Amino acid sequence: MLKIKRYRTVTLLVFLATLVVGCNSDSSVGAPAPGSPPVANAGPDQNVATGSSVTLAGGGSTDADGNPLTYSWSFTSRPAGSTAALSSTTAVNPTFTADVDGAYVISLVVNDGTVDSAADSVTVTASTSAGAPLAAATPALAFTSVKIFQFTWTDVSDATFYQLLENPDGVSGFTQVGSDITQGVQSVDHVVPLYARVNASYILRSCNGSGCIDSAAVLVSGTLVGSIGYVKASNSGGGDKFGYSVSLAADGNTLAVGANNEDSNATGINGDQADNTATKSGAVYVFSRSGTTWTQQAYLKASNTEANDRFGGVVSLAADGNTLAVGALREASSATGINGDQADNLASESGAVYVFSRSGTTWSQQAYVKASNTEANDRFSWTVSLAADGNTLAVGAYAEDSSATGIDGDQTNNLASSSGVVYVFSRSGAAWSQQAYVKASNTGLGDQFGVSVSLAADGNTLAVGATGEASNATGINGDQANNTASSSGAVYVFSRSGAAWSQQAYVKASNTGGGDVFGASVNLAADGSTLAVGAASEASSDTGINGDQADNSASDSGAVYVFSRSGAAWSQQAYVKASNTGGGDVFGRIVSLAADGNTLAVGASSEASSATGINGNQVDDSVSFSGAVYVFSRSGTTWSQQAYVKAGNTGGLDGFGWTLNLTADGNTLAVGAAFESSNATGINGNQADNSASGSGAVYLY
Repeated sequence: MLKIKRYRTVTLLVFLATLVVGCNSDSSVGAPAPGSPPVANAGPDQNVATGSSVTLAGGGSTDADGNPLTYSWSFTSRPAGSTAALSSTTAVNPTFTADVDGAYVISLVVNDGTVDSAADSVTVTASTSAGAPLAAATPALAFTSVKIFQFTWTDVSDATFYQLLENPDGVSGFTQVGSDITQGVQSVDHVVPLYARVNASYILRSCNGSGCIDSAAVLVSGTLVGSIGYVKASNSGGGDKFGYSVSLAADGNTLAVGANNEDSNATGINGDQADNTATKSGAVYVFSRSGTTWTQQAYLKASNTEANDRFGGVVSLAADGNTLAVGALREASSATGINGDQADNLASESGAVYVFSRSGTTWSQQAYVKASNTEANDRFSWTVSLAADGNTLAVGAYAEDSSATGIDGDQTNNLASSSGVVYVFSRSGAAWSQQAYVKASNTGLGDQFGVSVSLAADGNTLAVGATGEASNATGINGDQANNTASSSGAVYVFSRSGAAWSQQAYVKASNTGGGDVFGASVNLAADGSTLAVGAASEASSDTGINGDQADNSASDSGAVYVFSRSGAAWSQQAYVKASNTGGGDVFGRIVSLAADGNTLAVGASSEASSATGINGNQVDDSVSFSGAVYVFSRSGTTWSQQAYVKAGNTGGLDGFGWTLNLTADGNTLAVGAAFESSNATGINGNQADNSASGSGAVYLY
């Protein structure tokens, strides 16, 4: 039976079950309905000089289902006497020469493999009376933090405005980003998802009333280290483990970071950070973004701060960033329910959750939450997850001991040690109450049900991991009764109708194996119909998507399984491995999905490459336990690896990828490295110093 306690040390064993589940799936509405027709976008109208070459821009065309598009361009009309012809009728960015004065109208229809879009048209007006700028301004690209591609140029005298065009992946085609830029500005900061722009290219278009002329394309190259955001606590201290947990609001403008070993004895909001008399009491730091600038907004402590409570071990933000749940798994009060007596310490490591709310920029504690059957060592708040509106909260207590099964069973017996449980709470106005006491359908001794939890955006779907579960079943709703595959792990999916919960599915890996700890991490997409599950000790040595699952030659390399739901029926969609699978890497220790389920980030906190930034050298294994993150994207039902992500200051024992979270749109990724050692404070400080061992850091991509 897996013993979770061996993974909570700061040793080099295996960074496994001390997971923190991100809440991104709670942060937005779901993906569009399957089968939506594609939408053609022929690009902006253009004014050009007669005789110039015109580039059309179809890259803004979209398909809601993520299917690849084909393009069909045609002239709707041309000026009298024109013999203009398209360089290609099927390219994303065809060209033609505007050979006479007048208006050229070109139509675009796209097809997703099933159905044509409605046509979209672009009008290109050519004139010899004035003329576009004679030469284009030449842009220079610099990589600056946080997540900024900074373009600068010297204005050309005959331009009156400029446009920045982006080809995000080198193949999709160019479309304008942002609004027109007036003459005299000579710079623009473009905020990007770094892991999705490693192959991007950019054009600066110089324009006046008669037309535009394009610069040569500027290609993105290198590992983008200069653009990585680097976030530290305002009171960085050795051993504080800042970055032990992270959560982003849906829009990426609010970030919560837990430091569960911080030592101040302050209570409440923005108290004294300098005091270190409450060892490992823990703290949470809230950061906010305005435009491109990040600042610390609040320093949060528990209302009953005490040494060793580990406040900040887990955090979860609602979609708007105005509700925050914080776990303190070693809090010791024997209180039950909501806002009970915080003063006694009669139930060691029973655990508690603190709910905070924000009004404007001001934070306050809203509730002190305990289990309905509080007992010592239950570890209530090992994991937490908030729904998008912040009104549903799921809390895991993997070490709870009841032998009950299903919903709202007998909480009073202790016949199944560390079987585990999940508690669901609901909020009406500002008042919280417990809604459900949720157990597995096959509750068993040591199953550790509740070691990971995730709620869908509407709070009506709940996924729960149980890493100690021991059935040798595979797939969906198999035999739960046997216990022949110790710590193989399982995931249970529950659905809510009104206020009533029921189990919808019992989910196992396609290659169930003893000790794989399937369910070490779980995350749901916003609509609850895509589920990512980490099995941090899975042992196949394969790489990539849907490879050989039978091999067991890379112990604790880890894997991730993606499942999809149609109606109420679940099926496995993909078996995902790292591109540089290595024994002991614990790929899948933590997972996070974007709201639409089409972007997946996976942490491997024990990976050992010395690379820095994006898509560096994966082969080198010279920096033990430096850690890595892998980003995957889905098109239709097909997954592929998009990026290999490392810290900007990769260091041994840093544990980069200990936790992570994606925003709803997938355009911001926060990664925690709880054991990073710089003594810097605030945003983008000195990363080179290593004088504060285990102070921790968070990186933004």
